[in-house]
This record gives sequence, C-alpha cells and structure tokens, in this order.
Amino acid sequence: MFDGFLNDLKHMNKRQFLYQVLCFGMIISSALMVWKGLMVFSGSKSPIVAVLSGSMEPAFHRGDILFLTNYEEEPVRVGEIVVFKIEGRDIPIVHRILKLHEKSNGTIKFLTKGDNNSVDDRALYAPGQQWLEKSAMVGRARGFLPYVGIVTILMNEYPKIKYAVLACLGLCVLLHRE
Repeated sequence: MFDGFLNDLKHMNKRQFLYQVLCFGMIISSALMVWKGLMVFSGSKSPIVAVLSGSMEPAFHRGDILFLTNYEEEPVRVGEIVVFKIEGRDIPIVHRILKLHEKSNGTIKFLTKGDNNSVDDRALYAPGQQWLEKSAMVGRARGFLPYVGIVTILMNEYPKIKYAVLACLGLCVLLHRE
C-alpha cells in the first residue's frame, strides 16, 4: 500500500500535486465558512455540540448531536435545555434549567440540573458560584441527531483514530486525480 502511494506520488507532476493541495485547502476553507455561517445564523459561538455523558437521559443520549441557538432577545425559561460553559473548564455542559433567579435590576441567573442526575449542578459550578449568568450560556437546544456525535467522542477518547482518519482523508484528496 505504501509503495503504491509513493509510486503515485512519483508519477504526479508538480502541477497536479499543487492542484491537489489547492483542492484540499478549498475543502478546509469551505468547512470553516460553513461553520462561521452557522455561528452567524444561530447566534451561538458553538452552533453544534455533541452530548458527552448520560446526564441528560432519557432526553438526550451520549453521542447525540445538538443544534443550538443563542439569540439575546429570547427570555430564559425554566425547563429549557441549555449548553453552558463554566469558568476554568473547556468542555461545555448540556443540562436543563431548574430554577430562575430574577433581580429587580433585570438581570437573570439560573440553576441547572441534568435529567438523569439526583442533585442540581452547584457542585459543577466554579467555587463559590451558586447561579449561572446568561453570559455562561453557549446556546439552547433546538434539535438533535441521535448518536451521530459518537464519532467525535471516539476521536477524542482515542486520538490515534483521529490522526488516522485525518491522514487517510488528506491522502485521498492529494492522490485523487479528478
């Protein structure tokens, strides 16, 4: 297999190779443009997320892909499923709003809980934090695709799979002659 790859690479002239590299670059830039377009359309910094744990079962299962929106003018409601980030943690959390705390000045704070968890999320929040502010919210779940995100989970848990898939995709694009 590796000999075949080297043979194909030797027979490819510089112009063909440059064309393949440009095609690969166009694929990458197209994917980035689609992502940025989704960010603008949804109002969320992360319009698509994968559910990483079973804390929201039976509503969502590990590996489900969620589609998010985060429009500022929409009010926060008890019962909504939101994705939020906690200070000092990189991975967002998908849980349901359990309680709202509205202040007289118009600010709203909320408390979350996973459907499959027995207690609220205060233990997950930053030390001393009792409520989440709207600024911590990445988005609200608007739709989902079941189990499609399991590929993302596998690639994060087994990085060698991720590098192998990326290498195979790169080789396919570079060696494809059409």
